[in-house]
Amino acid sequence: MTQLLKQLSNLPLTFGGAAISGEGGGYGFGDISESESIELLQEAYYLGLRIFDTAPIYGFGLSEKRMGKAFKKMRENVFLVSKSGVTWHENKRVDMTNNPSVTQAMLEQSLRDLDTDYIDLYMIHWPDDKVDIRLPMEVISKAKLQGKVKNIGLCNTNLADLKKAGEIDRVEVVQSEFNFFQHRASEEIFNFLDENQMSFMSWGTLDKGILSGRVDEKRKFDSSDCRSWAPWWKNADNKSKFDVMKKITPLLENHHHSGLELALAFNLSFPELSTAICGVKNSQQLNSLVKALNNLPSTELLNELLELTQSVLKVK
Repeated sequence: MTQLLKQLSNLPLTFGGAAISGEGGGYGFGDISESESIELLQEAYYLGLRIFDTAPIYGFGLSEKRMGKAFKKMRENVFLVSKSGVTWHENKRVDMTNNPSVTQAMLEQSLRDLDTDYIDLYMIHWPDDKVDIRLPMEVISKAKLQGKVKNIGLCNTNLADLKKAGEIDRVEVVQSEFNFFQHRASEEIFNFLDENQMSFMSWGTLDKGILSGRVDEKRKFDSSDCRSWAPWWKNADNKSKFDVMKKITPLLENHHHSGLELALAFNLSFPELSTAICGVKNSQQLNSLVKALNNLPSTELLNELLELTQSVLKVK
């Protein structure tokens, strides 16, 4: 058995759907029109990307709807990923639950918003201490038997939930935050993924723009960008990351590399990783992303940068 996602595309990249939904609210990264979104999605396809990741919370359904429109006439040629568990009330207050009735309702709504009869990979978005993961897994497994879901995955998960979920049906894919600054998954779950031939997707590949250099301490965000208000961003220790980037960027540039190339090289240096989710807002960013794959830093440089990073962080 081979890892599912490694069979799908020549490019180890997945389009991150939160980038095309900012003005809708929820989890998004700034304004982008529907026409711009659809053109960007289709350009990504023609550049070789085949996996497109989304979730209902991205723009409160806007991301899914735009993906549905972009790929309506080429549905069989793309691999769509969506999720259940992060929902919201009428007042747009976000709620996180793996209640099986919510899982069922979210799946049906995602099918409508994506304008499709099936979702290639349907994932449970976050663990829920109040609900045994086997309960939503039963809902998704039944949907799989009905053809509404082709494959099942877990996001932001842990070993205990992975093992419980596997009692109900096969988990093909795990998705977690993973990047140059945050790589706990390699210590916590990679061995299990190897043993069970599961694919791994990284989100946060560019660490919300810090690694690519598009975000530093001076960057201001629009109100439609969740980084302008989200506690998980405002309370994060980003200063230490900015300090690291100031130290390692000159070394990267001396070797004719960019932070974007570093971010991709780090993630792709792990054979367990099948695809790296990256968000882009325009054609220039998209083309830079694809081009970066052809100029990745060497293993020696990567190790040197990791050592330098550790030395900077120890001073803190």
